[in-house]
Amino acid sequence: MPATPVTYTFLGPEGTFTEAALMQVPDAAQATRIPASNVNAALDMVRDGFADAAMVPIENSVEGGVTATLDAIAGGQELRIIREVLVPISFVLVARSGVELEDIRRISTHGHAWAQCRLWVEANIPGAEYVAGSSTAAAAMGLLGGDAHYDAAICAPIVAQEQPGLSVLAENIGDNPGAVTRFILVSRPGTLPERTGADKTTVVVPLPEDRPGALMEILDQFATRGVNLSRIESRPTGQYLGHYFFSIDADGHIADARVADALAGLHRISPATRFLGSYGRADAQSSSVAQHTSDEAFRAAHEWVGQILQGNERGLTMP
Repeated sequence: MPATPVTYTFLGPEGTFTEAALMQVPDAAQATRIPASNVNAALDMVRDGFADAAMVPIENSVEGGVTATLDAIAGGQELRIIREVLVPISFVLVARSGVELEDIRRISTHGHAWAQCRLWVEANIPGAEYVAGSSTAAAAMGLLGGDAHYDAAICAPIVAQEQPGLSVLAENIGDNPGAVTRFILVSRPGTLPERTGADKTTVVVPLPEDRPGALMEILDQFATRGVNLSRIESRPTGQYLGHYFFSIDADGHIADARVADALAGLHRISPATRFLGSYGRADAQSSSVAQHTSDEAFRAAHEWVGQILQGNERGLTMP
């Protein structure tokens, strides 16, 4: 039987960095690709079964976590991260033909893009006002509609290349030339990606109660088992002031004994802990594992305890 066609959605419109990330997925070029207006819309398409998976941004090397994504995957129907993709980020300033740099008073783009180009704008267009856009591509495309309430947009170079009505006023305007954005491919829960040896596990852990040492108890579940954390961010739950959850990336796969044991410890402390997935790292960098936290060490320890319990069941006593 022929394979079922795959449908992907992504933070649109076409030409976003998110679409560039999606195109790194092996079958994306042949799949149906549907742009979504925002992160929540993309994830809801997956939850409702209209798409098999969604590509959304989750972290930037300059600005940190993408709050819209962190919040959207922390609640609602559970989803699973099955892949991550890294995309180097560069920006251009575009405007309609005939607009010059000195004509610009208002600039639109996505908030993360603005944060990465703010110093350039202050140095070259002092006093320019920022207008929030749903994405870099949407901001650029808005200029072509004729009713945009801004004069220029910051976007990816590919958008300007594909739209003849846009004029590039400046290239490579990012304040950090090495900026990278991390994207995740999210699907409904199913079979977990196989362990690769260079993996990452993402969880959301609500703070059970706000008291001294509560966060330390969470971190200790990883530290005592030799699990390194590559990212931890706090986000408000929205229930009431001072109520937070922690979004955490840990090195390793849930199939690793040390990671599984740490997650079990988290669940004892915070039963509402949400597992978001174990998947291969995009940079393929494996983490070092101490001998006493290896799978073999955990297996030997469990066998040792098991032997003690078996001896007790047979009525053996210590002298």
